[in-house]
Amino acid sequence: MVDIPRKDFARKRRIKRVIFSILGLAAVAAITYGLSRLEPAAPTVEMGTVFPDTVKRGPMLRSTRGLGTLVPESINFIPAKREGRVVNRLLLPGSEVQPETVLIELNSPQLEQEVFNVETQLKADKTDYEAIRVRLENERLTQESAKAEVQSLYEQAKAQLQADEQLAKAGLIDQLTLTKSRVTAQQLETRLKLEDERLEIRTKSVEAQLATQKSKIEQSQALYELRKQELADLRVRAGISGVLQQLEVEVGQLVTAGTVLARVSDPRRLKAALRVPETQVRDVQIGQHAEIDTRNGIIPGTVIRVDPASIEGTVTVDVRLDGELPRGARPDLSVDGMIELERLDDVLYVGRPVYGQPESTISLFKIQPGGQYAVRTQVELGRGSVNHFEIRGGLQEGDQVILSDMSAWDNYDRIRLNR
Repeated sequence: MVDIPRKDFARKRRIKRVIFSILGLAAVAAITYGLSRLEPAAPTVEMGTVFPDTVKRGPMLRSTRGLGTLVPESINFIPAKREGRVVNRLLLPGSEVQPETVLIELNSPQLEQEVFNVETQLKADKTDYEAIRVRLENERLTQESAKAEVQSLYEQAKAQLQADEQLAKAGLIDQLTLTKSRVTAQQLETRLKLEDERLEIRTKSVEAQLATQKSKIEQSQALYELRKQELADLRVRAGISGVLQQLEVEVGQLVTAGTVLARVSDPRRLKAALRVPETQVRDVQIGQHAEIDTRNGIIPGTVIRVDPASIEGTVTVDVRLDGELPRGARPDLSVDGMIELERLDDVLYVGRPVYGQPESTISLFKIQPGGQYAVRTQVELGRGSVNHFEIRGGLQEGDQVILSDMSAWDNYDRIRLNR
């Protein structure tokens, strides 16, 4: 029996192969397209590693915090009043002092020599004064003696004139003798007046010369007292009651006038100097209420100064302490302060996100109902506080969001929460 070849068999076989190939390519394309339309698998995040918070509505206290130290309200800087060399430091920082407590002793041979020279000059001026006083007093007595002599002659001349006038009336002497007696009396009267004027001028001259010399003595005395006080000031005293904070010089050191030698403060009058971040200080104003945590109690206070300058990203805010200081409070004690900025009524708010800034829009992961997934949501923040932020948009009351750092999942809009 002979096989008869079928001419269309090979052709049908080729057609089937082509159809199967086309169907295979279509299936691959469909699978590829389907896979491309699938969302990437959400990464899993342990719920215990994140910090969630719930959006609330109600009153919100805006506040800011700052670390700082207790510092004296006033510090008494004690300068050197004269150049000298430190010979002794009598106390150590932390010692209680009174106004007359000696802190440092200085030595100044030059000042000691000046005191000796001024004292010698004062003694010389006093000696000169006594010598001039004696000389002038002697001259005044001489003038008084001359006046007394002329006055005696004048009295005799007056008596003689009166006698001659009586004799002339009786015709016992001639007119010439009477005239001589009258002229003599008049001359002596004129001399007496001149002697009176001379004595008065002499007295005034004595007073003027003595006043000049006395003025020199007073100047020397004042200079001597000044130099003595400067010599006494070489024993540097505290000046106020308080605590010695710092000694700025060492034994053997040469200091000039005006050099600060020590600092003394009153530990009963302290204030808090808080360092507030410059991004949070713009709403801080004088008069705002504050609370200072000394680690041994909380003291109410009031903002009294905001430093106009920023140093290393912080601004110093001074707070007056309105309450009693706890035991152990002292200058340079580290404290933590909270300043109340304002109270907001009926606002939507949530805890402070890690990278949140006032009046900005950020993305937060909002936890979906059921708590299995969280999706990235744009949130508009309003006014901020230490622990909370006002919500302007993007969230509703009762929503749960993750506040902790989620930068590791910046490339994902959806995460899975593993409880």
